[in-house]
Amino acid sequence: MAEPTAPSVSSSIYPILQEPLPDLVAWSRFFLQAEIPILEETSLALEELRAREEDVDANMLASLIDTDPLLTMKVLAYVSAKRRNLESTQTETVVSSLVMMGVAPFFRTFGLQPTVQDHLRSQPAALGVLLGLMKRARRAAHFATGFAVHRGDTDVTVIRQGAFLNDFAEMLMCCFAPTMEIEIRAMQQANPTLRTVSLQRFVFNIDLNDLRQELMKHWHLSELLVRVSDGKHAEHPSVRSALLAARLARHTENGWDNAALPDDIEEIARLLNAPPRVARGFVYKIDQGE
Repeated sequence: MAEPTAPSVSSSIYPILQEPLPDLVAWSRFFLQAEIPILEETSLALEELRAREEDVDANMLASLIDTDPLLTMKVLAYVSAKRRNLESTQTETVVSSLVMMGVAPFFRTFGLQPTVQDHLRSQPAALGVLLGLMKRARRAAHFATGFAVHRGDTDVTVIRQGAFLNDFAEMLMCCFAPTMEIEIRAMQQANPTLRTVSLQRFVFNIDLNDLRQELMKHWHLSELLVRVSDGKHAEHPSVRSALLAARLARHTENGWDNAALPDDIEEIARLLNAPPRVARGFVYKIDQGE
């Protein structure tokens, strides 16, 4: 069996898929070999930093990378895969990954990055969905940070990353299987009672939550980040912080009148050990502070 690899940072982007792959193994193999594009503005900003590399440090790079979930995943995966035999030094944040890797090696490894705007030029609907997912990821990260800080959690950065990367498998489908991703959304719009997981299994032959976990494990991401991203461990407060933040961002991306919101607020209230009224005011305040 071949060694698992990080996402490619040098090969050509894979073509857009028109038919689903047969199973989780096939989908995982596909994404392990594909080069993942990033936001155009992130790619341009990286080139500006590359031009003055000697003045750039890990914190400067991290502040940019942390705005783009696809590049965040590429960096974490690349460094973690390179260090997979040294579990005691597993990286958990973008900053620690960059410190371990070094600024100059980063720029050598991560050359001019392909962009989602170029890749999806012929798929404007999918590009719109993807940009919406990225905006939602930033809101989820913001909520998760607020929850973790309120709770006095010691793993704030990893909890934030767990929420930020919660939807990255769906982002990958927007990039590489856009017509199928749009098909799922059309079916949901026609019948809102349809469950997302059931539609994913019907269209993609897999549950995207399973794909997310499989890729994170293949890339040897830190055990803490993998656990925080795994809904099967939702009883743990750190996991609940990340998952509830992602759920809240999803349910409020089009406004605060979603029918599922009262249940979200009840769970957030229990997480924060606060009355629902206080919890609702707290998440409003977080959202307004973006």
